[in-house]
Amino acid sequence: MSVSIRRHDEIALVIIDNPPVNATSQAVRQGLLDAVEKINADPAVKAGVIGCAGKTFIAGGDIREFGKPPLLPHLPDVLQAIEDSGKPLVAAIHGTALGGGLETALACHARVMAADALVGLPEVKLGLVPGAGGTQRLPRLVGMLPALDLVASGRQVKAQEALSLGLVDVVVSGDVFEAARAQARKLIGKDLRRAGRLEVPACDQVAFAAARAQVDKKARGQIAPGVAAGLVAAASALPFAEGIARERKTFFELMRSDQSRALRYVFAAEREVARVARLEGVAPRPVEKVGVIGAGTMGAGIAVALVDGGYDVRVVETSAAAVDAGVQRIEGLWARPLKSGKLTQAQFDQKRARAYVSADFSALADCDLIIEAAFEDMAVKQDIFSRLGALARPGAVLATNTSALDVNAIAAFSGRAADVIGLHFFSPAHVMRLVEVVEGGRSSADAVATGVAVAKRLKKLPVVCGVCDGFVGNRMLAVWRPVAEMFLEAGALPQDVDGALEAYGFAMGPFAVSDLAGLDIAWARRKRLAATRDPNERYASTVADRLCDLGRFGQKTGAGWYVYPDGKRTIDPVVSELVEKVSAEKGFARKTSPAEDIQRLVRAAMINEGAKILSEGIVGRALDVDMVLVHGYGYPAWRGGPMFEADAIGLECILADIEALRAFAGPAYEPAALIQQLADSGGTFGELAPGEAAPKNSLVESLR
Repeated sequence: MSVSIRRHDEIALVIIDNPPVNATSQAVRQGLLDAVEKINADPAVKAGVIGCAGKTFIAGGDIREFGKPPLLPHLPDVLQAIEDSGKPLVAAIHGTALGGGLETALACHARVMAADALVGLPEVKLGLVPGAGGTQRLPRLVGMLPALDLVASGRQVKAQEALSLGLVDVVVSGDVFEAARAQARKLIGKDLRRAGRLEVPACDQVAFAAARAQVDKKARGQIAPGVAAGLVAAASALPFAEGIARERKTFFELMRSDQSRALRYVFAAEREVARVARLEGVAPRPVEKVGVIGAGTMGAGIAVALVDGGYDVRVVETSAAAVDAGVQRIEGLWARPLKSGKLTQAQFDQKRARAYVSADFSALADCDLIIEAAFEDMAVKQDIFSRLGALARPGAVLATNTSALDVNAIAAFSGRAADVIGLHFFSPAHVMRLVEVVEGGRSSADAVATGVAVAKRLKKLPVVCGVCDGFVGNRMLAVWRPVAEMFLEAGALPQDVDGALEAYGFAMGPFAVSDLAGLDIAWARRKRLAATRDPNERYASTVADRLCDLGRFGQKTGAGWYVYPDGKRTIDPVVSELVEKVSAEKGFARKTSPAEDIQRLVRAAMINEGAKILSEGIVGRALDVDMVLVHGYGYPAWRGGPMFEADAIGLECILADIEALRAFAGPAYEPAALIQQLADSGGTFGELAPGEAAPKNSLVESLR
């Protein structure tokens, strides 16, 4: 039974039990409506408490019902019945109250919240808006500006903030149900506070307009946040019933939108990506103590992520000076949350104590997992793994954080290749969710499963992939980034290309990102691959090479594609002159490139290389490629990722774009055979079964 009623003297306790997250399914909605009717019909009951079994309050709607005709009773009608109840109803919130869960609580006459609970209206993250009164009740309770923030951002709110906003009435560290019953008793016989009948508090309209403008700016092309902001504004302009009707109509319009379909795909893919068929039933090795080799930018970030994930960490550097610098980097990454109050001094001290930094390589001997984060040089990494093979305890997993090098060539030096995997964290490692878990040709299944398990414990997104130069993300970057540089030679400037891709939805354009990451990283890779480069292939990185020759490595040197006076990105005439000079040297007649052309051809390069990666069996599913691009490279989530977007546009159209790309960029951009096959058969990337696109002799299988 999804909803049950228990009597506690004159208080009825309504319990929703719909595991795993007590979603507002049709059965739950009907059960709630029946419970409200029973409470109001029973003279022995004076008030009610609405709560949930298990670990959480209602954590949202039933996603299985999304996109289908709504089933009676509709949630807005159920919540109106709760608000109109003649007897007090109090929400007892524990775990998370999200989406329809928070809307249910808002319809109650009071809200009691556990001290460790979270609440929020995250619908915009699925390309939607609240559909059961959230945009109308919330402004009446907390005011227009706080409501705008919560509805348009979709962020989750902790208990103390919820209390300070007036979103909840009581926060308790003890039994939330007992506290809710006590609150319900206080309301018996009193005038009840019904959110839908409250006047919206007066608001500074200039401040509200400025906040709406910020919402639009941050949305970067996503529709839902701005629409949500408009609905909050409507709360002060329309009667409650009209506002509810507009909200509901908007919800269903957005449900049918391309953006919502893409964001719902991303939501599902984020949960599916760690489920790899060949690892099903494979138990990961136990990991509690983790070693990290290197305390530079990446090593420090990895160490912080591991400590934050609950691991004891041993960080090894090469000298006392490097140890001191590493300690400062690690402490610095916790200093900001300490200063802002997100970390207490006690928590800072506890974390710091779990990260031991030394120059003693033997400190790694008893670690369960060792992650090498040394300089991106094959000889350096092979030497480290040669030493690790002899030092690490039997059964320890040895991982390299290489971003592009051959994991098999590194593993061979360990003498125990079955224990070796790649764990490619993205910078900054303590922030970025993506981790490429690289399966070497001789990596054991339980070693790979261990990499996945550790990434999940760190609350990161693991994408399992095979070995090739650059794996998924950097391999694709190495193909589409030159297209951006070719547009420079053709007539654009860095700010034109960055502006076009930011308008497409990327948080930053490729040249701004390059300055952030450091131009020297890609420069080293280009020099490493120079000997094997096809001399007939167009080389587009001449400008980048000359910037590096000048020591312009990006933000860390104060100059790269841009200059950074006072830390602010600024267009540099020196770069413009260099771009124009290189164009002249290569014989290009410069002309303006429309933003749409830049967007279309860069996307075509991504999709084409993604298809080749699938064909080679580097990953098994299109969603793997999409998750790498969305979470590692800023591809707009509301577009779903390049492979999802290719299916949505149509592969015949994508083929035409790739042909245009080949005409622009040269024969290296010949269409992938898989795209032609799918276009001819009417198939899609999303319909490919795991591994279906890959030949039987894929790299991982051939090395086993």
